[in-house]
Amino acid sequence: MSTSVHVNPLQRVSAAEAISWHQVVAASMAHDLPGVPTPDPAQIHARLTQPALGSHRLTWLATGADGVPVGVAGLRVFTSPGQEHLAELELHVDPAHRRQGTGSLLLAAVVAACRAENRRSLIAAATADGPGEAFSERWGFRRALTLNHLMLRLNETARADLLQIADAEHPGYRLTGWTGTVPDGLADAFAAAKNAMNDMPVGDLDYGSVAWDADRVRAMAKVIADRGDTLLTIAAVHDDGTMAGYTEILLPQGSGPRAQQYDTAVVPAHRGHGLGLWVKAAMVRRLRAEHPDVVEIETDNADDNIHMLAVNHRLGFRSYRRTREFQLDVPAT
Repeated sequence: MSTSVHVNPLQRVSAAEAISWHQVVAASMAHDLPGVPTPDPAQIHARLTQPALGSHRLTWLATGADGVPVGVAGLRVFTSPGQEHLAELELHVDPAHRRQGTGSLLLAAVVAACRAENRRSLIAAATADGPGEAFSERWGFRRALTLNHLMLRLNETARADLLQIADAEHPGYRLTGWTGTVPDGLADAFAAAKNAMNDMPVGDLDYGSVAWDADRVRAMAKVIADRGDTLLTIAAVHDDGTMAGYTEILLPQGSGPRAQQYDTAVVPAHRGHGLGLWVKAAMVRRLRAEHPDVVEIETDNADDNIHMLAVNHRLGFRSYRRTREFQLDVPAT
């Protein structure tokens, strides 16, 4: 293990430290995830400095003897009731400086922090069959979930077919949409629908559960807006005022050609009516009308989430990469 690498916890991430972080992440992603857009320095700075919902963040920067950044680690420590046992790891090492013990030094700092924060479960994602997977397994993480990443290229989607899906009648339901914070009149219904995400397949992850209320959905929208991103939502509302399902799309700060799928959920009592397909088709139609610069949408589904995979394939999403979620059961001592 290298003795020339220094791991430093970052108390308040400066603009210069965010640039160093970006330098490592950009090199790591270019090597491990070619073709996947790298967050720009402003996005990295916002992610590291803006508060996250229901959690706080710890960060470390590893530098070589010459002060050059060689690795980074971020730990999201969840604080919401139902997730106080959980932390999530992001770790990158510049490919030019790998196999010198940097990742191990960073991980040791992270595990020590997990113990100090009384966290028993540490989760991390890695590209399937990539170096991050080998590193995770070498250090005792167990494979807990496989995610299938899919891409929808809007110029390859049959417009007439999509419009037919989006315009289809669903007696007893109507579509509504908003940007950013949910309208006050829908906040409670939206929070109730958000709780449907708690039965999302998570494999063997000890992920816990989150209880949503109107204040939490407003806080989530504020977090996203404060870091410069835009959140779009389309929802299906029942005649009785219940929100039956919804889908969310994130447009990263500065916009760009690729949008990120956030949650899509249908409340159990309203499943079996094609509402998931309906709201997602309506969202694609909205993107085309309001954000013509967006040309592709990325989403991910657990391998065993057969219903949502079927919805996405029906819309034209196609698999293009896989990641795996790993979990380390952190010993108390």
